[in-house]
Amino acid sequence: MAQPMIAPSILSADFARLADEAAAVHGSEWLHVDVMDAHFVPNLTLGLPVVKSLLAATDIPLDCHLMIDDPGRWAPPYAEAGAYNVTFHAEATDDPIAVAKDIRAAGARAGLSIKPNTPIEPYLEILKNFDTLLVMSVEPGFGGQSFIDAVLDKARAVRRLVDSGELNLVVEIDGGINADTITAAAEAGVDCFVAGSAVYNTDDPAAAVASLRAAAAAASPHLTLA
Repeated sequence: MAQPMIAPSILSADFARLADEAAAVHGSEWLHVDVMDAHFVPNLTLGLPVVKSLLAATDIPLDCHLMIDDPGRWAPPYAEAGAYNVTFHAEATDDPIAVAKDIRAAGARAGLSIKPNTPIEPYLEILKNFDTLLVMSVEPGFGGQSFIDAVLDKARAVRRLVDSGELNLVVEIDGGINADTITAAAEAGVDCFVAGSAVYNTDDPAAAVASLRAAAAAASPHLTLA
């Protein structure tokens, strides 16, 4: 059995102290980086230059979530820079398989993300081309939103395919994850949990990561603490 993966989201961190904020979550499996372009989503955050700086400042693998238009053009450079996992939105491209191939060719794992109102069924056949499925449990674009538990049916559907051997990928969830909601997400079959304010709005972010990991392991039928 695998260990729960916690991916603190630097969207909730102090942008003036990103190197320190990355160091504060030492022991995390991934560090989640939300890239927004003010087109695909209304907000604008950070881009490739900041990701390159983070790569030089931390050994935690970077999990880049690209909430952007035209991922076929913009996603591969994040892989080339050294990001571990590069995820783009299904809704942002007509050819997700081609984008995934380019990300993998550039040296990263490829992830597909779907918004809360996007059905999973049209994408089940292509998930074999991906290393990660990121289920959004809030509308992408802003931090601090409330968890939408209806999306857990998508995680359950993909978990069944992973458990049956039809798929081999990480099921990730992003949005409103905290000590209360992580239990339901873990029960639904999620492997990796993105947490922002639940980590960075605490006095001890590393302890918050450990606590979330323990809560996920206690609730999950397929995860355990090492």
